[in-house]
Amino acid sequence: MKPYIIIIAAAALATACSEQNQYAATGIFEATEITISAESAGKILEMPVEEGDSISAGALIAQIDTMQLYYQKMQLLSQMHASSISRPDVSLQLAATQRELEKQKYERDRVENLLRDGAATSKQLDDINSAIKVLEDRLEAQRSSLSRSSASLDHSAAAIEMQMLRTDDLIADCTVKSPVSGTVLAKYCEAGEYAAPGKPLVKIADLSRMHLTAYYTSEQLADIKPGQQVTVTADFGGDRQYEYPGTITSIASESEFTPKNIQTSDSRSNLVYAVKIAVANDGRIKIGGYGGVNNQ
Repeated sequence: MKPYIIIIAAAALATACSEQNQYAATGIFEATEITISAESAGKILEMPVEEGDSISAGALIAQIDTMQLYYQKMQLLSQMHASSISRPDVSLQLAATQRELEKQKYERDRVENLLRDGAATSKQLDDINSAIKVLEDRLEAQRSSLSRSSASLDHSAAAIEMQMLRTDDLIADCTVKSPVSGTVLAKYCEAGEYAAPGKPLVKIADLSRMHLTAYYTSEQLADIKPGQQVTVTADFGGDRQYEYPGTITSIASESEFTPKNIQTSDSRSNLVYAVKIAVANDGRIKIGGYGGVNNQ
């Protein structure tokens, strides 16, 4: 009876070893996970997503209160209006001096004609020329002063406009949307809580596009290359295995010690290379699930 037991045990062990080594490499299924964080501070007014929800790119993740930013924008608009109405009317403020200058020039022409006829004196002409010089200097000083005032107001208006653009950007950041389509894996906040810049809100992953991180020994690397088509098997244990076409996307350039939960075809191998294989998920494959790969 004992010999039969030994034979059966040996057969079972051989079968187990055969099943363990049926794959060229094994690994764990993973997905590219994205953690979406708040970019503005404020109370979370709305957060309509829940863990397990499938969402599309652009879907609302959270709405953060914008009231304080709205008040800030209204204040900036008032400052912009005040800057606009305080701008000097250059032509109007120079008009009186220009009219006086034109009057003196007309008077100079008249005195020059009288001087040629002997009806005026040189002193009268000199006095008028002096008055014209004073008016020209005054006009230039006024023009320079008004130009500096206008330039200062222009710079102030530009600074206010930049602040308004920044405020608009902060208001836009209060509406947090998903950058990708995927499934909500984790939700870290609820409506009513306070959001702060950098505080995680949700974690999302596109589960329709998974990848198997399998581990190959150095001897196996000669048989694979990026872009190569392989067969990936999602192994759920027992006789529940499902095959999927896969594409090798990357091969690690450095070796690492074999992870404890990974088996290789050569049990003596200590160092392996991580190989990422892209797989289209039909819904069965889960993050952290076990999988094997065979080269085509």
